[in-house]
Amino acid sequence: MEAVLTRNSNMKKITFLIFAAIIAACTPKVNDLATATAVDVNIDLVEVNNDKVHVVTNPGRFTTETVNFHIPKTVPGTYSNNNYGKFVENVTAYDYDNKPMQVSAVDENTWSIANATHLDRLEYDVNDSFDTETEYEEPVFSPAGSNIEANENYFLNLHMFVGYFDDLKERPYQLTFSYPAGFKSATSLEKVETKKENTDTFIANRYFEVTDNPVMYSRPDSQSFTVNDIEVTLSVYSPSKIYSASSIKNEMEKMMKAQKTFLGAINATKKYHILLFLGDMGEGAPTGFGALEHHTSTTVVLPETMPKEALVETMTDVVSHEFFHIVTPLSVHSEEIQYFDYNDPKMSQHLWMYEGVTEYFANLFQINQGLIDQNEFYNRIVGKVQNSKRYDDEMSFTNMSKNILVAPYKENYANVYEKGALIGMCLDLIIREQSNGEKGILWLMKRLSEEYGVDKPFKDEELLEKIVALTYPEVETFFNTHVVGDTPIPYEDYFSKVGLTLDSGMAPCGFFLNGQIPFIDVNPQTKAVFVRNTELNTSMEEIGLQTGDIIKSVNGKAFTIEAIRDVVISSMAWQADTALNLVIERDGEEITLEGKVGIPQVEKTQLIEVESAPDEQVQLRNVWLKG
Repeated sequence: MEAVLTRNSNMKKITFLIFAAIIAACTPKVNDLATATAVDVNIDLVEVNNDKVHVVTNPGRFTTETVNFHIPKTVPGTYSNNNYGKFVENVTAYDYDNKPMQVSAVDENTWSIANATHLDRLEYDVNDSFDTETEYEEPVFSPAGSNIEANENYFLNLHMFVGYFDDLKERPYQLTFSYPAGFKSATSLEKVETKKENTDTFIANRYFEVTDNPVMYSRPDSQSFTVNDIEVTLSVYSPSKIYSASSIKNEMEKMMKAQKTFLGAINATKKYHILLFLGDMGEGAPTGFGALEHHTSTTVVLPETMPKEALVETMTDVVSHEFFHIVTPLSVHSEEIQYFDYNDPKMSQHLWMYEGVTEYFANLFQINQGLIDQNEFYNRIVGKVQNSKRYDDEMSFTNMSKNILVAPYKENYANVYEKGALIGMCLDLIIREQSNGEKGILWLMKRLSEEYGVDKPFKDEELLEKIVALTYPEVETFFNTHVVGDTPIPYEDYFSKVGLTLDSGMAPCGFFLNGQIPFIDVNPQTKAVFVRNTELNTSMEEIGLQTGDIIKSVNGKAFTIEAIRDVVISSMAWQADTALNLVIERDGEEITLEGKVGIPQVEKTQLIEVESAPDEQVQLRNVWLKG
């Protein structure tokens, strides 16, 4: 009996150990749980088919039966619902036996996986957005989009390629890219060492860092320089090699050093990356030109056909705007931005600050640091006054901001760069006047940066009260009347504080360009060059051009996308008596227009200095412009 008991005990022990081993094999290890491990994402840039890349995501083991996988509906800085999930195809889940699992599309940006405790990985293909910009009524803004051109260029805003699972947005991400030989990455992401050839691995501390750090792969063309203690890298993709990073490095370095001098002690980042994609204007090329800010980088998309002077001027304007975002929203932002919901976003009411003050700084620093003269600065301010009138000037700016994703507010979004900047200017002038020139809006933003900072958001409804507490009662009156309130701003009242006034008259311009504003545009579908629906200059009117006319040729030279650069540049040398022959198409009929160029002029409102302005106004103007 004793032997039997011993034998039975041993059998029980063996049975228990086998059972325990089975349980252990079926139970997630603690360091294997999705809540305890980095989300592992692999992106293949080598095996590219039909401008699509393959993505494999391993989130770790789930303990819940059902999980959702999301691609963002919108991302910070775009203020529009782009539904990036529409670029994702062939979503397939695999279990630990490498068998497909059930995946259900919940909506355009969300997929549900049943029996999630068995989920090993998720695989899918991602299409690029540059190729499809003409297919959508509201296309993805190019700097927020992607280009997938096998063995040539990969312009990757990662919110289009990498998604997140329920409750895992705060988990670290490990991103691995396989890329063609001879290519190199351009990004601010933190790279970790890997021994595998033609492979990069990056680490992001949370999903926000994934979406906040775009990547560009192409053959290397980068230049680096130091701005105080910030390392700046400029990476350029120019398909026809018209431009290189070295060809515009000096201008970018001069501009960013001027910015840092203007900003002073605000230091929100140690590195900054500029990713410049220059489109060739051919089929599948981007058409949404501009830039998109990120905390430690910016993406810029512009046409490669731009003359260098225009390219540098545009880069100065757009890159400086994006770089100034290190002040706001990087250092000063609300809870809505800190805890951004990519698929059900709650918008902040302070676009007047995030975009408006940033745009104001992007212009003010140029006059402050001597990059432009006072007349140019005045012209820019007047331009913003005129542009702002094209939008609803009686719409509460805070209300518009809070509801910017829906009509009728979203149609007024572009006004954040016009009236938003003017709100910043008016606040600056109020603070300057009340402090006898000692303080301004830059001082205010520095104080707010000290109060909050990168990791401490403010409550959206408390910001204006905080600003008033730091400044003056006149600021509260301005907010209540013109920002929260819907009363249009009487700009003349603010200009008069610094001895300026508005005056109208005729001013010279170019035949095709009025400063930075063109009289012509390109139809993205047909590629035809046409006359924009805008006030034409006197020479255009005299020769008989009308808005909507398609210009077929100029003095015998076909006026195509490829020829725009040469024709516009040559027009800058035209004299008043230069003969002009234009072949146009109007209402389906081809017409020839002939005449002299003359002296193109447009009616222009100018901001001029009042000669009899009191000394205190002149002094306030000087400290406003030069600090």
